Amino acid sequence: MYLELQNALKINKIDFSLSEQMKNHTSFRIGGPADVFVMPDTIEKCCKVISLCRDFNIPYIVIGKGSNLLVKDEGVRGVVICVSNPLSEVKLIDDNKIECFAGALLSNICNFALKHSLTGMEFAYGIPGSCGGAVVMNAGAYGGEMKDIVCGCRYIDEQGNLCTISSEELDFSYRHSFFSGKNLCIVSVALRLKKGNYDDIKEKMTELLNRRKEKQPLDLASAGSTFKRPEGSYASMLVDNCGLKGYRIGDAQVSEKHAGFVVNLENASCSDVLQLIKNVSDIVYEKTGYKLEPEVKII
Repeated sequence: MYLELQNALKINKIDFSLSEQMKNHTSFRIGGPADVFVMPDTIEKCCKVISLCRDFNIPYIVIGKGSNLLVKDEGVRGVVICVSNPLSEVKLIDDNKIECFAGALLSNICNFALKHSLTGMEFAYGIPGSCGGAVVMNAGAYGGEMKDIVCGCRYIDEQGNLCTISSEELDFSYRHSFFSGKNLCIVSVALRLKKGNYDDIKEKMTELLNRRKEKQPLDLASAGSTFKRPEGSYASMLVDNCGLKGYRIGDAQVSEKHAGFVVNLENASCSDVLQLIKNVSDIVYEKTGYKLEPEVKII
């Protein structure tokens, strides 16, 4: 079936690679090879790839910038569809409405909004991910979330059909959306912002970025916040209070700068990170009664 898929991809002029190392496509810099790695450069090609996977009964997953992913050492069986650089356009479609392709970096969208004096996106400045991934997990920080600004999406279903969904149907909650747990491919997102003052927006963006640089281990590979916020407390505080800053297995370490981050010091394996996450969760539960759940997506 893989040979038929490869031939079909060639016929449809869709570039692909075999045994692509996923560590080169995640911010954690961890992960073994994907059987087939595809980076479509149009929405039509995205639809076609998913349709072909269905026709040949080959499993697939969709990724963006890989900023919230932990890929296993043995890699990924099937097809990885990367909606990234080729699908990253940002454009103004109304006085206060932006359309972003799924691969657009949040920082680029923030700068585009700033250019047009649009406010509401500042919270996302410095989050190292793409727009599509941010919608899937309802990314948020510093009092803002994607649910506050998303007014609709276009996505591809498991049959390869292009669909639309409104903000009312997106079922946003903490680190959750309509797309959570589903094998759907977001291709574009509409954001509704508000007119603001350029200098005020720029000042807020600079302030939040400086706070991130001061508090987060941005100089080391990671997948961002490792644990979800437990009801009634904060993951980083619990981990810190249990004396786990700097706790290490192999090259996987609880950040000495921010206890909510697990970092890759150099050559951490997925098994190192998973064991570290388990041990930290067990220790925190034993000492505090809070059960930490991973925020990072494991594939």
